[in-house]
Formats: sequence, structure tokens, C-alpha cells
Amino acid sequence: MADQFVVLKFEQGSFEEGFMLTLQVGLEGCRPSTEIAGSLPPAEHLRQHYQAWQSVYWQLGVPSRIEPVTDQVTNVSRLKDCLQAAAVLRRSMNDWLCVAVFRPIREKLLEQLSPCDRIRILLQTDDLQLQKLPWHTWDLLERYPLTEIALAAPTYANPPLRSHSPGDVRILAILGNSNGIDVSADQALLEQLPNAHIYFLDEPNRHQLNEQLWEQRWDILFFAGHSCSQGATSGTLCLNAEERLEIEDLRYALKKAVGKGLQLAILNSCDGLGLGRALADLQIPQLIVMREPVPDAVAQEFLKYFLQSYAKGTALYLAMREARERLQGLEQTYPCATWLPVICQNPAVVPPTWLELSSQVQADAPIALPTTQAATSRSRPSRRRQSCLSVLQVSLLMTVLVLAGRWVGWLQFPELWALDRLLQLRPLEAPDSRLLVITVSEAEIQAQKEDSRRSSLSDATLSQLLAKLAPAQPRVIGLDVYRDFPVRPDQPRLSKQLQETQGLVGVCKNLDTSSDPTGIAPPPEISMDRMGFSDFIADPDGVLRRQLLYLTPEPASPCKTPHAFSSLLAFHYLSHLKIQPTFTAQNQLKLGAVTLPTLRPHTGGYQTVDTHGIQIPLNYRALKSPQNIAPQVTLTQVLEEQIDPSRIKDRIVLIGVAASSSNDDWATPYGTGRKVPGVFIQAQMTSQLLSAALDQRPSLWAWPLWGDAIWVFCWSAVGGAWAWRWSISKPMAIAGIAIWGGLTGSCAVLLIQGLWLPLIPSILACLATILSVAYVRSLNYPARKELEP
Repeated sequence: MADQFVVLKFEQGSFEEGFMLTLQVGLEGCRPSTEIAGSLPPAEHLRQHYQAWQSVYWQLGVPSRIEPVTDQVTNVSRLKDCLQAAAVLRRSMNDWLCVAVFRPIREKLLEQLSPCDRIRILLQTDDLQLQKLPWHTWDLLERYPLTEIALAAPTYANPPLRSHSPGDVRILAILGNSNGIDVSADQALLEQLPNAHIYFLDEPNRHQLNEQLWEQRWDILFFAGHSCSQGATSGTLCLNAEERLEIEDLRYALKKAVGKGLQLAILNSCDGLGLGRALADLQIPQLIVMREPVPDAVAQEFLKYFLQSYAKGTALYLAMREARERLQGLEQTYPCATWLPVICQNPAVVPPTWLELSSQVQADAPIALPTTQAATSRSRPSRRRQSCLSVLQVSLLMTVLVLAGRWVGWLQFPELWALDRLLQLRPLEAPDSRLLVITVSEAEIQAQKEDSRRSSLSDATLSQLLAKLAPAQPRVIGLDVYRDFPVRPDQPRLSKQLQETQGLVGVCKNLDTSSDPTGIAPPPEISMDRMGFSDFIADPDGVLRRQLLYLTPEPASPCKTPHAFSSLLAFHYLSHLKIQPTFTAQNQLKLGAVTLPTLRPHTGGYQTVDTHGIQIPLNYRALKSPQNIAPQVTLTQVLEEQIDPSRIKDRIVLIGVAASSSNDDWATPYGTGRKVPGVFIQAQMTSQLLSAALDQRPSLWAWPLWGDAIWVFCWSAVGGAWAWRWSISKPMAIAGIAIWGGLTGSCAVLLIQGLWLPLIPSILACLATILSVAYVRSLNYPARKELEP
């Protein structure tokens, strides 16, 4: 069972020209989920049928609560004529609502509504003749037993915020001129109400009524007595035998009463549509009036049935329908009694229940206490559930929209930017002492006497360097210097060193059709099993965040090795510790008991990058600069034996160029303006593999798509819940900052453990939900705390 809200808005037209209208359907408390336009053809005959029925009805001569007139004589012979005219009007109206041009509206209602739904229908128009039609006889509504139709003005505004404190329902009951009618019965019915404080004004003068409206707070305004409408937007209340009062005469007093919390006005008197329209202009939330002159007995029975049902906790609209339909038992004497009562509704307000007017339940309530408790206890939780459902629906929609944008790559750049910021927030780690980096500076390149234009290290210098390193017994030597040419004939020692030095690993480079169509061949003297490719993969913004472990070389590539240079350095080091690398069936690298997560399409923030080969996220060691990854010495220091051999023993020694002329500088998450020489990137990559295998240092990994979706949805729902609770206010702004800080802090803390969470999608979904929910709440229910989850 759902609470549905339907609006039929007549935007322009007349019975002579036809009408243009709009249908809106949605859940109670939410923006419309469906809206379509429609039309109705001219229906001059329908207005004529109404006038014919009204003429017969007014000539019945039944004593009523219309402004007192003389010579009222009941004419029983006209009862049959009245019923016949009513049947013609009802049939004519239903034929009009079945025409082809109106069929889309009818079919949309049948599609959107269920017979078990509670439905409020508003007929929004300023055409008085349309308002007077018996809309409750529309045959479509017979399918929906929990439906009632009300009238609404085409323009409206939220009433002032209600100032309410718990207590009895406060009712100001005006018993006006009772010439020829019995208003004492109305008084007796009001006095039986539970949880009610009633103040009676018996035939008051204008000053007395004005004072009560100004000085006191009232929840319900009740009038019983004679009245009549004067035109479409005005009417007269007969306060006493001498004094008649128009609504305009109480404009300021009534506005004051609305500001203090007046929720409902019941005019149990005749011909009230003009009165209702005048009161609606004052933004009174709900009014109950009588369309036509109402017999005294009908007015009393309606009031009895309505108050009994409403005070038991029944929703106002359903209590109205029940009371109206029970009047059918009087129609043998008072024809069309069920046509008379009608609600005039401010569309910006949800009608309150009796419990919501009092905000408490009295244990000694004289009218069906068990039923009251059951009904009212269901009312508030159902509203809360509906509010929660609305927030969850908005959160789900925002999550879907954000993740859809993420899937197509719109959020890739901001997500990578956010990852960089989170990486910079991590606590500092110590350099990796298992590595030693030997740098070759620009001055050292220029100082080499032998021609070194083909390489940063001449043959003689490289031979001397390897000779200095060998006695210190490094575990692995990584030569991150390109040598795509053979050793000079006059350097036979170097050729032998390259072939026989244990743990020596060289580099080559694969061809790249976009940037390097030729590639770089490996040194001829180093066997392929000791050769690794040096290729890096930069992200679209130029930053290195990924590590390539393995790829299948192109047939035309001069570099035939499938393993990355950094991978071979780590593998050779770990082999001395009896740890052999393997690849799982899912192409994941396994080092001992540790399996490294592989990048696949739509992993984390990566949505549109090429994940060829085997790639993993590069989890830089948290340092002030990526160049601090390991101890460093210069080429000159090693050649001049200024380095303690213990700093070399059992380490991975990387030899690389740190000169700017090498064009081997790369941007990292620590700032694109501080590029890092490639040898330090190789050291970072090697350290990542060693730390994962030996230190259980976490690698970067991300949840699958469904995990990210749940995370984003949860934060979106948190934002929506706060927006519904606080609306646009200082507390909500503080809560928003707290949510933002909590989300960022959670992502930063979990990133230390390697988990890369969707920060930017969560922020966007949360912000979009906050704005959407706050906007809907401010439009519909700015002051209804009972709808807060």
C-alpha cells in the first residue's frame, strides 16, 4: 500500500472552448514521478445540465443553513426531479471524461495507481463551474476505495511555519445565527472529542471573534450557522441575528491565526465554495465546506461521522470520504446529500492527523481508544518509512548517475588527482635499505675521456665500475643504461664482465607506434634471461601511477623480453631467499604467499586506460620525495672507492642517469613540477615488489564495481538523511563538512592499508543527494518534523 498524490491542473480554457490540463502523479511527500498534458473538449451542455440540477435542488424548499430567507416550504414532489437531474448530470460528466482526447490522462491514472493505494486527488482550477461539478461521481474513482478528491487554487504558497507545542487540539467553535436550525447538536458533537480544548463563541459579535483569533492559538476553526457565498471569491457568515461578516473583514485576524498554527477550518454551513476560495487566499491549509445549501440534518450527520472517524486517527481525506458516503442513508429525504461536503486544499501542505494536531495520546480518550492508538501509531512510522524511502530513492538515483558518468570516463582525471592527494597524506616511511642507487650526473658524463656519445657510460668507465662493484658482492646489479651496440674491440674485459657477472640485469625498450616506432635493442653481450624492458606507462595526465610487470613483445620489436626490468631485479633478489614468482590463472603475480592485484578495465578510478599486459597500481613508498626511495651514491664515489663495501653487499644496486639531458624524467603523484629520473622510478617499482613479498606491505587494490557502488550509495544516503533532517541551515552545513571530512578521512586511512576507495564519486553523489533532498524538502514540507527519518 502506497500513499499517492495526484494533481489535475486545469491551466486554461472554458466550457465553450474546452480545457487544457496537466496530470501529475507521485508518492506523497515527493516530487511528481509522472507528468503528462491532456485536454478536454468543449462541454456547454455539461454546464447546462449542472444549472438544471442546481435549479431543481434549490427549489426543493428543504430548510437549510443558507442565509435565512422567508417562506421556505418543503416540496416533496420535487425530490424525484432532483434525482433525475442529478443522474443526467452525472452521466453527462462521465461521458465527457471518457472522450478520446482525455484518454491518455485516464490511462496514465490506471497505470500509476493501485486499488489498494491511499490516494489524494487535487483538482486545481480557478473555474468555479468546474469546482461545483460532482467530481466524486467520476466512475474511474470507483476502482479506488481509499481515494478522495479535493479542490485547490491554481496559485498557492507555503503557510507560515507552525508554532506548536504538545497538548490538546485547540478548537475555536463559532455558533452563529441559528434561526430555524439546531446548532446545539454541533456543540454536543464537538464536546465529545478526545484530546480537545474547545472554546465556544455563541452568536458572537465581530469584535469578540476578532479578539479570539488574535490572542489565542487555534488548530481548528469551526463554524455552524447560516452562511452564503457572494460571487466566486467571497461569502458571508451570519454571526448573529443582526450582524453578518464577510471573510475580508477578518483578513488580518485570520492571517494571524494561520501564523500561529491554524490547520483546518470546517464551515458546516451552506453554499461555502465562495467562502472556501476566500479563505484559501489566506493560505489556510485545509478547509471543509458545503458546495450548496445544506439541510440541517445533513450538516449534523456529516459532522458526527467526520469527527468520529477523524478523531480515531483516520487520515483527513479518508475520514471525509467515509462521512460523505454515509450521508447516502439520508438521500431518500435529502437528495444529493453526498454531493455537498468538499475539501479545499493548499497543495503545499500534507493534511495532519488528529494525533499530529495534538502531538500526544490521552489514555482516557472516550472515543474508541484502542482503534485510535492503532491508527495513529501506524501514521507516523508510515510517514517516516515514506521519508526514508524517498531519501533512499534519491540516493540510488544519484549513485546510478554518478557511476554511469564514472563508467564512461568523466571522473577518471579527478579520481586520479584525488588519489595523488591521498597518497601525499600518508605517514612517512623509511627508505628501502635493500637497494642502492648509483647516479650518473651530467658532469660525470662529460668527464669521461672516451667517446660516450652512444651511451651515458663509456665502455672503459662501465668496465671500471663493474670491477669496483664485484668485490663488494651485491646480490643484483641493475644496469639502467641503454647499450644497443656491441662492446668496442679494445675492451675485451667489459665484454666478459657483461657476460659473466652474476646477477647483472640489462635493459631494452619495446617499440611504441605512437612515440617510439623503433624501440631500443638490448646489449648483445647480456643473455635474454637477464634482460628486462624499461617501458613505463604514463596516465593521460602524464603521471606515472602504474607498473608494467609483463607483456608480450611485438614481433617487430627489438626488445624480446616479456619481463619488466624492475620485475627481474626483484625476482633475482627473491630467488636467493627461495621465493619464486608465479602467475595465477587470472594473470596475477604471486610472490610466495602474496598475490598482487592486477589492473583490469574499470578498476578503481581507471575507466578508459589500456590495461594490456600485466599491470599493477604503483604504490609509491611514502617519502618526502620519490628520489628518497633508497640510499644514493655517485659514480665518482664508487670509482674512487669512497663507499664502504658493506653498503653494497647483498643489495640491489641500480645504475642510472640522473642528468637532465637524458630526457628520462617522469611526473609522479608527488607533483608534476618535480619530475623524477627514471632510475628512481625503477627503484620504486622494485621496492614495491620486495616489500609486498617480504614485508607484507599492502599493494594498492580496489573493490569490484558492486563494492564501489555500495560505498557510493551509503555516503549518498548519509548525505540525504542529513539534508532531510536539517534542510538548508547552519547545522546542515556543519553536518556537510563533517560528512566531507569523514569521507576523506576514511578514504585516506584505508588507503594506508592499500584500499583505493571512490572518493570523488562519493563526494559528488553525496553532494547531489544533499542538494536534491534539501530542495524537495524546502519545496514541499519545510516545517514538518514528523516526516524526518
